[in-house]
Amino acid sequence: MFLENTVNHKEQFGWIEVICGSMFSGKTEELIRRLKRAQFAKQKVEIFKPAIDTRYHDEMVVSHDSNEIRSTPVPAAANIAILAQGCDVVGIDEAQFFDDEIVKICNDLANSGIRVIVAGLDMDFKGNPFGPMPALMATAEYVTKVHAVCTRTGNLANYSFRKADNENLVFLGETEEYEPLSRAAYYRAMRKVQEIDSEKTTKNQE
Repeated sequence: MFLENTVNHKEQFGWIEVICGSMFSGKTEELIRRLKRAQFAKQKVEIFKPAIDTRYHDEMVVSHDSNEIRSTPVPAAANIAILAQGCDVVGIDEAQFFDDEIVKICNDLANSGIRVIVAGLDMDFKGNPFGPMPALMATAEYVTKVHAVCTRTGNLANYSFRKADNENLVFLGETEEYEPLSRAAYYRAMRKVQEIDSEKTTKNQE
């Protein structure tokens, strides 16, 4: 296991683990695996996800492989602080969709002795750091970056290319809307999109 043994048990606090990567990289699968191990160990576990994420189920955190665990949908990060009291382990899925307060909430929970496990996209479809994820990764004790397989090259993929014509930052979708790509494949795909957009602009101006 990646966690090191605590030397001074009198000073033991909680900690934050971040699982990040692109779409279809197994983030939620790894989150569920860690949470189920904690449940098996008879620890008190609570799992939260953004209320807007209803792709598979209203109340379950579900991976692309249909692995699932019961969760509590919340509209904002502040709700987690209230509902997580008395827990040993707190899991948070799709953290990139929460407001920036999620960073303080996670650190407050860790400071109170709770193990916090967070999963989320580290980059949006434009290849930019996504929401509160960079700050969560910076303040976490442990960061695990998982990768998908590029659908075009077969190499490791760490970009989520949006196939759907939608510019909204928050846009839930599956394989019909997103495609995991390697850096090279993503660069070529984005360049093609820019060329198409440029052609459309030129035609509209004629």
